[in-house]
Amino acid sequence: MTEPNELKVEALLDIINSSARKAMAEYKNTGHGVPGVDAGTFHPLDFATDTLALRKAIRLLEGACEQLNTILAPPQRTVNNFVHNYNWACIDVAVQSRIADVLDKHPEGLSVDVLADAVNLDKTKIARVLRVLALRGCFKEVKRDVFANTRLSLVLKATNNVGFWIKLQREFPKYAAVLYETMVDQEFARSHKVERAPRAFALGKEGKNDSYWEMDIFHKGMMGYSEMQDSSAVLHHYPWDNVSSVVDVGSGIGAMSIPLAKMFPHLRITNQELPETIKLSRNVSPDIPSRQVVFIFDQTWETNSPELLLDGRVEFVPLNFLEESPVVGKDVYYLRSIIHDWPDEESRVILHNVRKAMGPNSRVLIHECVLSRAFEEPGVGVNESSEDHKALEPTLLNFGSHTTHHSDMTMWFVFNGKERTLKEFKDIGASAGLVLTQTYDLVGTMLLEFRIAQD
Repeated sequence: MTEPNELKVEALLDIINSSARKAMAEYKNTGHGVPGVDAGTFHPLDFATDTLALRKAIRLLEGACEQLNTILAPPQRTVNNFVHNYNWACIDVAVQSRIADVLDKHPEGLSVDVLADAVNLDKTKIARVLRVLALRGCFKEVKRDVFANTRLSLVLKATNNVGFWIKLQREFPKYAAVLYETMVDQEFARSHKVERAPRAFALGKEGKNDSYWEMDIFHKGMMGYSEMQDSSAVLHHYPWDNVSSVVDVGSGIGAMSIPLAKMFPHLRITNQELPETIKLSRNVSPDIPSRQVVFIFDQTWETNSPELLLDGRVEFVPLNFLEESPVVGKDVYYLRSIIHDWPDEESRVILHNVRKAMGPNSRVLIHECVLSRAFEEPGVGVNESSEDHKALEPTLLNFGSHTTHHSDMTMWFVFNGKERTLKEFKDIGASAGLVLTQTYDLVGTMLLEFRIAQD
């Protein structure tokens, strides 16, 4: 008789096999086949705005593979792998020195001597960095000391928004390194205020204030984050045809509202963002009036999508969502990656201010990561009849993926914010007079629809 643990391993092997085949089918359906690990060009599916089926297969594949390794590998090896990982440092070198941009001009490959001269770095050290990344399919050594781009390394080019997201994260290890100190420090240990985040602690030790990073990099980084999370899936899996007006609350430079306006020309879209943020992101003097700031912010749209501004269905209205409400009476108030930036108290204020602007049929869409926990309260979910969003046995919570929990840690390090469970979202919604009515599993993130609670 096969013992239980062996049965779990066999089940994981079945999941790996079936999910890999589903992923292969998605690639083959494009007519371009399955990409190679050392491919030097992007696959057409890499730019598709709706890859939900592929991402669901990969979610299972990644989680089952990692869980299988954890079961079968000696625990010492697994724990060492947790901490002995410097891919992030090598990626940072590649992004900062624009290696992918240089290699893009030499698809056949470039010798490390010439590459080192081009980026003004030591050739031996560059080779060591590239060989670490090549082990994961990011860059390739086509022959001894000659390197070329791959599909993965092309993502690191300066023209790609993902590179800006990587630049945003280069300081995060420094904040992570003081985590335990903040948990025992008298001022920081039991505080959930933004100004008591590990980031503030780390900067304080260096004698720096808690000023934020360059806002131009920040907003482009948010565009990169949107691409990595495949946030555009919301364009295909929410019934926008039944919506007339949308307010993008905390819209940044239009990561979501620009594609939304392009795909649904019937929508009237209001972008609302801090005037100070808009000024900083466009390198505008703080003395410029808000009316002019809106015009300058408008230039981002004129550069990327000028046709969307011609018919007057897109507007830009400054907003501080902690102090005031968005424009009144619109169909949808959309908040992407907003609530997780803030502790509970501020999150409740934001949703309360949105609630005050809503009409009787308005909806709030919160687009965030959602955490699963082993002992979540029964009946907390919405769409309980759907099994699609639940991890298969015997994979672990969140399909064995640690991405959402790592995002939770990032929010803690930087803002004292957090990712939340479905129950936590329901609770903060209820505090603002909102009730959760629908959920959409978009893999990595979920779209949560709230409406006004009926008395």
